Amino acid sequence: MATITRRDSGHWKAIIRLPRFGVRLRAKTFRLRADAEAWARQTEDQIQRGVWRDTSEAERTSLRDALTRYENEVTPRKRSAVSEASVLRIIREDAGSLLDRGLQRVDGGDLARLRDKWKRDGVKPATIRRRMALLSHLFTVARKEWGMSGLQNPARDVALPVVRDARSRRVTDPELEAIIAATGSSELPAFVRLLQETAMRRGELHALRWQHVNLPDATAFLPATKNGTHRTVPLSPAAIDILRSLPRRIDGRVFGIGINAFTKAFGRAVRRARAQYEADCKEKHTKPDPAFLVDVRLHDERHEATTRLAQTFGVLDLRSITGHKDLRMLARYYNPDPKELAKRMRGAGRDDSANESR
Repeated sequence: MATITRRDSGHWKAIIRLPRFGVRLRAKTFRLRADAEAWARQTEDQIQRGVWRDTSEAERTSLRDALTRYENEVTPRKRSAVSEASVLRIIREDAGSLLDRGLQRVDGGDLARLRDKWKRDGVKPATIRRRMALLSHLFTVARKEWGMSGLQNPARDVALPVVRDARSRRVTDPELEAIIAATGSSELPAFVRLLQETAMRRGELHALRWQHVNLPDATAFLPATKNGTHRTVPLSPAAIDILRSLPRRIDGRVFGIGINAFTKAFGRAVRRARAQYEADCKEKHTKPDPAFLVDVRLHDERHEATTRLAQTFGVLDLRSITGHKDLRMLARYYNPDPKELAKRMRGAGRDDSANESR
């Protein structure tokens, strides 16, 4: 039977001792005696039924301390350590007073309010989902690895925004040439052309080293990719020519500038190219195409490359080139031109007629 005592502060302390069930001492303080008695009855019942889990560690550990421990112990083991550190910083800035609350007291409603704040701030659904996934993993690690066996994961109770970010934007050859002509970067032209020739991810190409490039065999080996596996990418004749034109760096890397620098340089080049295009149209007294060099992203080169390669390779070969494990994700990167498909259908029809006539 629990012991209920009144403290000098006027609060009520419930003390449970059930050594025969493996619980030597469990105590908690409440403002009301009724709350102390209710907690004691519930806890004793759970202990006797064998379903009780010790949550004291989760109650003592604040969300702030848990985020710090996660960043020190878990984040460094990830390939995305740098970007994840940035996400953790954002969570700390936005969580407010929630940071000082024990993990056991953080519930789905708390995280839902954080989600709603990000929505009001205009954060994209995919970004919100990634932030919530990080918080969910934190609670999972705390329960499985940090000895907080009774801790529940409140992130599982949060409804996440639907992501509708599928893109069908393709980069045309005239657009690519205009972007390359407008850039001031010495490496960006080769970088974007190789993206279009190989369908590599931006990070994969940026991490490429000369020791993994085999020009005689026309292959490039990627030892670490986004999905955690390695793969070997075939190189087209155009890709080989581009690689041969590049200088060999002393550090062994194919490209030297930072990965985010490529994205920023590409964005600046797109804006410059669009401005030059509009100026040329004004000089020629022609109306600019509203879609030309508008809403173009560096990642669109992977869409373009995948779509072009699909005209040559079957699905399984294409998947081995792009590194997609999920065929549904691969399909998102295949954006054929309906008019081009119609031409191919007409061509197939003529072939069938010729065969029948024979």
